[in-house]
Amino acid sequence: MSTNKLFFQRKSVLVTAILLIAILVSVVGMVQKNVSAAATGPCDIYASGGTPCVAAHSTVRALFGAYNGNLYQVKRASDGTTLNIGLLSAGGYVNAAAQDTFCAGTTCTIVQIYDQTTRGNHLTVGPAGGAAGADTPSNATAAKITINGHEAYGVFEAVGNGYRRNNTSGIATGDQPEGMYAIFDGTRFNTGCCYDYGNAETNNLDDGNGTMEAIYFGNSTTWGRGAGSGPWVMADMENGLFSGVNSGLNSNDATVNFRYLTAIVKGAPNLWAIKTGNAQSGGLTTQYSGVRPSASGYNPMKKQGAIILGIGGDNSHSAIGTFYEGAMTSGYPSDATENSVQANIVAAGYGSAGTGPTPTPVNTPTGGTNLAQGKTVTSDSFQTANPIASGNDGNTSTRWCAANGNTGHWWTVDLGASHNLTGSEVMWEFARNYKYKVEVSTDNINWTLKVDKTATTNASQTQNDPFTATARYVRITVTGLVTSPATWASFYEFRVFGN
Repeated sequence: MSTNKLFFQRKSVLVTAILLIAILVSVVGMVQKNVSAAATGPCDIYASGGTPCVAAHSTVRALFGAYNGNLYQVKRASDGTTLNIGLLSAGGYVNAAAQDTFCAGTTCTIVQIYDQTTRGNHLTVGPAGGAAGADTPSNATAAKITINGHEAYGVFEAVGNGYRRNNTSGIATGDQPEGMYAIFDGTRFNTGCCYDYGNAETNNLDDGNGTMEAIYFGNSTTWGRGAGSGPWVMADMENGLFSGVNSGLNSNDATVNFRYLTAIVKGAPNLWAIKTGNAQSGGLTTQYSGVRPSASGYNPMKKQGAIILGIGGDNSHSAIGTFYEGAMTSGYPSDATENSVQANIVAAGYGSAGTGPTPTPVNTPTGGTNLAQGKTVTSDSFQTANPIASGNDGNTSTRWCAANGNTGHWWTVDLGASHNLTGSEVMWEFARNYKYKVEVSTDNINWTLKVDKTATTNASQTQNDPFTATARYVRITVTGLVTSPATWASFYEFRVFGN
């Protein structure tokens, strides 16, 4: 064999090997992309900006690129055992399949949300406080979503649910500067007090003006409000939900109801800000940036450094909401840092099928807003203390209840005009097996079945039912009830989604 021929054969083999290696690297990179949220997490970005995270909580993904620990812990009802839920890979997404297997055939609750920083600021179910008794844990399976093609579960907080940590490390106290962000379900809220994430009192009591600094989300107007009918992102600084410098109305703070909502509050000596954004696209909007509220007691601040989720500082727990991720920082983050964090959140792929494996169908109505709240309602019966209108008043501490324990009771909402509907959600009085159906109509005479759960065994208190229809009237009929314990047709809230 000639030297030239041998050279070209060896060269061909070398080129082939290089191509094979390149293909292998590409495939590995694609696989890694499917299990990793990002090479850099929000808390890496905060650290680069000189305002490191001192608490980082999420049930859907890692908030540091190198984090490979547990995200949260679930407890199942059947035998009381617990399981820590971790990640598919370092810096990646939650391993929700582990929860699905563990909770199969029973119900599970979230009993702990782990801090991803090294400070150990883990959140557990909140103790009793000045406003209410001890909190209860959230249903672990009620807020199922996809994120970049991966199944995940948010923290679905109903009335009475809440999390707290009083003994913290690194959280701002007094008038020290801090920042915080959270991702919420922007379509799930009420007027109750108070759906918060952030800094609160360490003794579960109302210790006066300026002893809190937390993100609030909802449409309460008791202490403050923004433009429109809400919901709004505001700052809970204790004895005040502030949308700007004034107590009460600040029209600069816009109504926001993105399905996945970025909410930001930050504070420093006589300086604070509110920002909002769509967690699926685009940048941030500054709703307020300026001096502390003009009311007395908020300058200087007297922050105490506890962490709360879903409750007020005194453990008021009549609010509802859904949380996916959030973090708190040491120091007042720059606008550039927060813009980069928002870009990271958008890249994470909330609600996206992504490029990964085909996701499990998500049993959550998507698109549009709650069309039922405050609309005209009728039913076949009701109790005087639990009237018809309590079923869609936006307050999950009030409820509709039928006049007796029979099945077949119905409740109908008139949306006022025909709308393109995407689904419904019912929050029952108890976490029990209610059998029911949902029908729609354009004339309140002829009805079309859209949800048939007449044979369901689901005992979740809140049940989400996606469907598509064009209709003006939506009717829910209770077809089956458990008899031990005795259960009547009764729910706190019935919501209809659409546009």
